[in-house]
Amino acid sequence: MREGKQLQGLDRTALLSLMLATFSLSVGYSIVLPILPFLIEQLSPAADPAAVSRHTGLITSTYILAVFLFAPLWGSLSDQLGRRHVLLIGLIGLGVTLALFAFFEGLASLYVLRFLNGVFGAAIVPAAYALVADYAISKEWRAYRFTLLNVAVTSGFFVGPLLGGLALRVSREVIPADGEYFPASFLAASALALVAAVLTGLFVHAVRWRPADSVATKDEPKRRGILLRLGIIVFIGSLAIGAFEVGLALRGKQTLSMDAYQISMLFAECSIVMLVVQAVVLSPLIRPDATRWFVTPSIVLLALGLAVVPFADSYGAMTVAVALVAASAGILAPIATFWVSLKARETGGAALGRVTAAQSLGQVVGSAGGGWLFDATSIPNATFNAAAMLVLPAVVAGYGLPRLLVRPAKSTCNS
Repeated sequence: MREGKQLQGLDRTALLSLMLATFSLSVGYSIVLPILPFLIEQLSPAADPAAVSRHTGLITSTYILAVFLFAPLWGSLSDQLGRRHVLLIGLIGLGVTLALFAFFEGLASLYVLRFLNGVFGAAIVPAAYALVADYAISKEWRAYRFTLLNVAVTSGFFVGPLLGGLALRVSREVIPADGEYFPASFLAASALALVAAVLTGLFVHAVRWRPADSVATKDEPKRRGILLRLGIIVFIGSLAIGAFEVGLALRGKQTLSMDAYQISMLFAECSIVMLVVQAVVLSPLIRPDATRWFVTPSIVLLALGLAVVPFADSYGAMTVAVALVAASAGILAPIATFWVSLKARETGGAALGRVTAAQSLGQVVGSAGGGWLFDATSIPNATFNAAAMLVLPAVVAGYGLPRLLVRPAKSTCNS
C-alpha cells in the first residue's frame, strides 16, 4: 500500500462484473423466500402450520446469522488480502453451496446449506462496495457507482422470487410428481454465481494504494460515534424488514390464501419499488450531501407501512402496504452504506463488513421473531405491529445525524 492520488475510477467491465456479483448474491438469497413454506411442507408433510411458520423464520434467519458472523471477518480480510481474492472465494463458495440444494433432502440439510450460503455470501457485499470506494474520485462518483451496485442487488431480489415462483408453476405442468420440483431454480442461481466468479477473476483487479486522506485525525471518536449510530439505524431497519419478509410470505399463504406466484409478485413489487427509490436517491439528480436528510423520514415511513399491513385484507391492498415498506427500505440501507464508506477511510472493508453484520443481525432477529410471532394469539398481528413499534427508536439514533455527517467530511477535506 502506498500514499498517492486517487485513481480515475473503475473501468466498465470491472464495474459490470461487480454488479453481476452482487446480483447473483441477492438472487441466491431471495429465490428461497416465496417457496420456502412450500418446500418445508414437502420435506416435512406432518408439519402443522405453526411448525411451518417457525421453520420458515428459522431457516431464513440461519442464512442471515451466517452473514452476521462472517461479514466482519471477510471485510477485514479484504483490507489485508485484497478485494478480488475475497470476492472470488465468496462467489465460488456461494455457487457450490447453492448447487448442493439440488442433491440433498430433509429439513436438516436446509439449515446446513442455508448457513453455508450465508458464510460465503457474506464475503461479497463488503468487498464489492469497498472496492468501489477504493476507486472513488469524488462523492458524486462514489454515490452513482453505489447506486449501480444497489440496482444490481435490488434487481436480484426481483429476479430471485420470480424464478422461485415460476419454477413451481412450470414444475406442475412439466414434471409429473405429487410434490413440487425445486432443484432447477437452485442450479440456475448457482450457475449465475459461478459466471460472476469467472468474470471477477478476469476483469476485477486489486487496488494497491491508499487514498490520500486516509490518515488519523483528532475527530476519530466522533467518527466512530457516527459509524455506531449508522449501524444502529441499519440494525433496526433490517430487523423490521426481516420480520416483514417472513410475515409477508406467511400472511399471503395462511391468511389471504395466495399461491406462491402471487406471493412472488408481492416480493417482485417490493424489489421494483426499492429499485426506483434507490435510483433516484443516489443519482446525479440529488447531491450526495443531501441524502443525509432522508434518513429520519424513511424511518417514519417504514413504521407506517408496517402498521398498515394488518389492515390489508386483499391482494390489491397488500400491494399498497408493500410499496410503503419497500420505499423506506430502499432509502435506509443504501444511504447508510454510502456514508459509512465515506467515514471509514482505509478500513473500508472492515467498516462495511460491520455494517453488513449489523444488517444481518437485524434480519436474524426479525426473521426468527416474525416467524414465531405470526401465530401468536395473545397479540393481534404481532409480527407487523411489533416490528412497527421497534422501528421508532431508530428516530432517536438519527437525531442530529445530518449535522454530524457533514462536519467531519469538511474537516477531513481541509486536513
